[in-house]
Amino acid sequence: MSAPNILLVDDEPSVLRYTKTLLEIDNYSVETVASGEEAVQRMNRGPAPNLIVLDLVMPGMDGLQTLESCKKIHPEQKVVMMSCVNDTNKVVQAIKLGASDYLTKPFQPVQFSASIRRALGNTKADTQATKYSVIDSELVDNLDDDLFFLAASPVMKQIRAQVALIAKVDVPVLLLGESGVGKEILARLIHKMSIRAHRPMLKVNCAALPAELLESELFGFEQGAFTGASKSKPGKFELAHKGTILLDEIGEMSAALQAKLLHVLQDGQFCRLGGRSNITADARVLAATNIDIQEAIAEKRLREDLYYRLNAFTMTVPPLRERREEIPLLLTHFMNKTAKQFGKNPLAMSDKLIQECLRYHWPGNLRELGNFVKRLLVLENENALIEELEYKSKVVSIEEGGSRSSAQGGLKALVRGLKDDAEAKEILRALEGTNWNRKLAAAHLNISYKALLYKIKQHGIAPQADREYKLCTAANN
Repeated sequence: MSAPNILLVDDEPSVLRYTKTLLEIDNYSVETVASGEEAVQRMNRGPAPNLIVLDLVMPGMDGLQTLESCKKIHPEQKVVMMSCVNDTNKVVQAIKLGASDYLTKPFQPVQFSASIRRALGNTKADTQATKYSVIDSELVDNLDDDLFFLAASPVMKQIRAQVALIAKVDVPVLLLGESGVGKEILARLIHKMSIRAHRPMLKVNCAALPAELLESELFGFEQGAFTGASKSKPGKFELAHKGTILLDEIGEMSAALQAKLLHVLQDGQFCRLGGRSNITADARVLAATNIDIQEAIAEKRLREDLYYRLNAFTMTVPPLRERREEIPLLLTHFMNKTAKQFGKNPLAMSDKLIQECLRYHWPGNLRELGNFVKRLLVLENENALIEELEYKSKVVSIEEGGSRSSAQGGLKALVRGLKDDAEAKEILRALEGTNWNRKLAAAHLNISYKALLYKIKQHGIAPQADREYKLCTAANN
């Protein structure tokens, strides 16, 4: 097997020679160019190298411009950035453009070699994903409370690489994804890999408490602030000073509390409930939600300015059905961990069970898979659980085929359809009553202008003349 080919791009001859030597010691095939323009020319000539190691600060075309150009030529190109300046904005921009890692000069040879290996990927780890029995330690990051982050699929490896970069940069991160995909696990990994790892990471579920209790939970309260406040109590922001705070289900927070949170993010200061003096707390904020962000903003359930403040960097965790190749490894890891917790020996899993797990769509994602392994370990009846998965898969297949054999599914669809029809008619009535003045119509409907525009697009609402024109056009065709 031939050695991976690495293109090294740096305008400083001494650095170019040094890094070339480091790479050749590790038996890589190395090409060198001294500018971004030369790197782009090399990419245009092809074939693409296995990896580009690219300096950030260069005359002419700088590293970010070169990165963007190389990615346009070869979107799958892996790139490691280097710079003598640890600029937060540059790091975030490099990650968004697709960099695999970001090294600050001067770096240690061991650090450099590890970064190159991560960027190129571990072939042993790739092949291991098909063996099910033993999981390579490089695939798993063990976290507190028996939680773990596993990255065996390409998309999760990319997320793991992004975490390694963004953890070093002290900016808010917004974590998106369906319920149960592992957003909290990702947050814990970011904290573990950050400079704040020695300080606490605290989690607040914004959907679990009413607004008044949530405010006191986040910001604390003074003695006498309300009935029962017999003594002062610090909030989670104070307790997470120099650490990290995870705001889970951020989309469920009330508008008034969102405004206060925005102030904290801007100034790092807040006031306890019933307090008069400002408190300064330095806590890195991670926020997680499974809502549709744009719809929530349009309907004014989420403040747009808060979203942009939290959205310094966004990471979307894909559902389990979009990374099925990880299911066998996850089954094994859940089995080993759960067996240890229960004081039992891990159960062997047949190929039939694994294949059925690969077929099933896992709407509850990792949470559902973990609970499935617990039932398997407790019941020790593999056949019963295989039948359960087969039944669930058949139900999903029927529903996706449009069958109305399930009364519950049919009723939900009917109610949803009636609701949409009624909403569309009411909006059309308001628009026609205001001669299609959208701002006036929004005021009559008691919704925001953005929400009205979103609903018009959602329901395909158009003026009568436009509808008649479309009907005529369709008839003529």
